[in-house]
Amino acid sequence: MTDQDLPSVTGAWREGDPVGSRQFVDVGDVTLESGAVLPDVRLAYESWGTFTGDNAVLVLHALTGDSHVVGPVGDGHASPGWWDTLVGPGRPIDTDRYYVVAANILGGCQGSTGPSSTSPADGEPWGGSFPDLTVRDQVAAEVAFADRLGIDRWYAVIGGSAGGMRALEWAVTHPDRVERLFLLATSAQASAEQIALSSTQQAAITADAHFHDGDYYGAPLGPTAGLDVARRIAHVAYRSEAELQERFGRTVQDDGRFAVASYLEHHGVKLVRRFDANSYLVLTRAMDSHDVGRDRGGVAAALARITTRTVVAGIDTDRLYPIHQQQELADLIPGADGLDVVTSLHGHDGFLVEFDQVGALAAALLAD
Repeated sequence: MTDQDLPSVTGAWREGDPVGSRQFVDVGDVTLESGAVLPDVRLAYESWGTFTGDNAVLVLHALTGDSHVVGPVGDGHASPGWWDTLVGPGRPIDTDRYYVVAANILGGCQGSTGPSSTSPADGEPWGGSFPDLTVRDQVAAEVAFADRLGIDRWYAVIGGSAGGMRALEWAVTHPDRVERLFLLATSAQASAEQIALSSTQQAAITADAHFHDGDYYGAPLGPTAGLDVARRIAHVAYRSEAELQERFGRTVQDDGRFAVASYLEHHGVKLVRRFDANSYLVLTRAMDSHDVGRDRGGVAAALARITTRTVVAGIDTDRLYPIHQQQELADLIPGADGLDVVTSLHGHDGFLVEFDQVGALAAALLAD
């Protein structure tokens, strides 16, 4: 990798950058589980279709996703829509029928309040002083967001991976506001292995000499190299062993590098160009906090609260969120009708690339 491959400090969207398709809602102060109050919270979002009062669908993105579910690369959007083939007119999540909303997660870096945002306390980026969040904090912000939009009840809440964590919390905490639920490649609680992988990625960032305890926005260089390494570690877990072996094996490129190493570097650079290291820390730590049963009498008791019509799906080759975790959800959610298994060579990322299978499940859930 060369210095020309990376932004010098952060790939976050910052005030003054092109807005693109983003809209913004100020949701006010959000009281966190820790008791701290995060002031003047704003969420960036995009929407498609027309709201008729009872047709709103909330799509919740994963760790490094954002509100740009649909649309091309362009000013303000460094990457194309991540579910373009699922959301749109005549598609499984049909914007001719549904008002589809996707908000950038609290703590993110694509327009919503997060570490790269300006703190109202001093007019400087939050940086390392941004508070730790939990999944429940993020859902609390999304509830306030829905209130501002005038959406009392979602026709469906849909989420994969980290988005599935939030979808689950929506259904447990606010069952009266969720009519249908789609949980994809997610779990009831973060496992020891998931936390282990997450903490290793976090260490790659905090060990970067340019991290400066998170206060790097005014420095010439930020912890972009650490973020790159964190993404490479994560990406191994996002794909399956069989896919990596089939695609790369022990192939060596002309430059002497293993092809699989070059592939991981490519994905590290791609992320660094559109993401922020502090947000990566805040969001992965929030995912580590995920435990739907915490202070609710355990996982089974919490999931028993969900009576809404629910589809639970897992990826057969997912080694990050293994299928037994979705089986637990399907077994314990009263509104679920068994487990749907998506067949894929692509591991955890199958929820993003197996459009036909995932689309059929989404369409079936949304059908009258």
